[in-house]
Amino acid sequence: MRSARLVALIVGWSAVALADGGVDAGSIERVTGTCTERWPEGKPRPKLEERFPEKGTSGWASTLEVVVEHGKGETVLPSGFRIELESDAARALERAGFALPDPEGGAGPSIDVVRSGETAKSTVKVPVVALPPKPGRTEMELPPLPIAIARASGEIVTLCTAPHRIVVEDPIASTPDAKPKENPPPRPQREVWTAAQQVAMVAAIALVVGALMAWLIGRWRARPKPVPPPPPPRPPWEVAMEELGDLRARELIRGERFSEHYDLVSHILRKYCGDRYGFDGLESTTREMMSVLKRVVPPISVLGEIEESLRHADLVKFARLTPNADECKEALERAEAIVRRTVPLLTEPPPLPAVLPAGPGAGDGARAP
Repeated sequence: MRSARLVALIVGWSAVALADGGVDAGSIERVTGTCTERWPEGKPRPKLEERFPEKGTSGWASTLEVVVEHGKGETVLPSGFRIELESDAARALERAGFALPDPEGGAGPSIDVVRSGETAKSTVKVPVVALPPKPGRTEMELPPLPIAIARASGEIVTLCTAPHRIVVEDPIASTPDAKPKENPPPRPQREVWTAAQQVAMVAAIALVVGALMAWLIGRWRARPKPVPPPPPPRPPWEVAMEELGDLRARELIRGERFSEHYDLVSHILRKYCGDRYGFDGLESTTREMMSVLKRVVPPISVLGEIEESLRHADLVKFARLTPNADECKEALERAEAIVRRTVPLLTEPPPLPAVLPAGPGAGDGARAP
């Protein structure tokens, strides 16, 4: 039953007073079936003015109006309205045949505060629904309900309203032999053409604006976009040192893949020399590479180490000479030293592109030096 689940938002007011802990040990206490009244001893009880209708209709709300006179700094119902479904006051209110509407349904209690100087009046209006257990005319009594007041000092005072009697009639008490009525016949719906015209006008304007925006967005997306310049190439010495480090991490020497290791060292060194001094090192023989490197100005300080590495690599590749582990390790360390010692200084001008000498010859991967 909904009324049994909705017992009063007022029922929680006494619980608010106890939870907020504002009652002194010397307070005056008066207990009724649905309310416990407390106020400080030695101070007058706040004045309450109550109004409740003498007659009501079963199932309809009757408003209990309570006017509280209090100080300017005091607040009635400081924690608002709360629903306590399992409290003693809630059960007593239900046994008396009353229920409170759901405050979220638009028919909840309201508070209106009017301040005048150092005093104020708070008018609390609480709708109460009478639900008599039997049909016909019924005389019922609304039990006392608690109202909490927070004083300026933080102390909570709880007051109880007086019991009110009301005579409840059935909604059809004045109709002899009342019978249920049929639903009224349906009425034709009438269109409000002014609203339809306004909606159509707004829709047309929105359509035009949307088409214009789509055209503008399409033009903006189709605009010529500047092509960003490609990133600058990495320096050849960085690339060579990275490749030599990857080759060292592969540990081909530990796997006794000596010829493969030696060939990769020669490949990295030839590519580096070509990129560093401006020619195609992979498509040049050892003789052609040395001819170009000897003409570099200023002279290359490790020219002898480069020639020794290339000559020995040719023997491994073309004469089927198998190097040992120490020779492979030495070749890798020599290549790293060549790269480090040929890194240009900041003040050194870039070398001019080298021109390979004309004449028959083959690339490193296809012919002998």
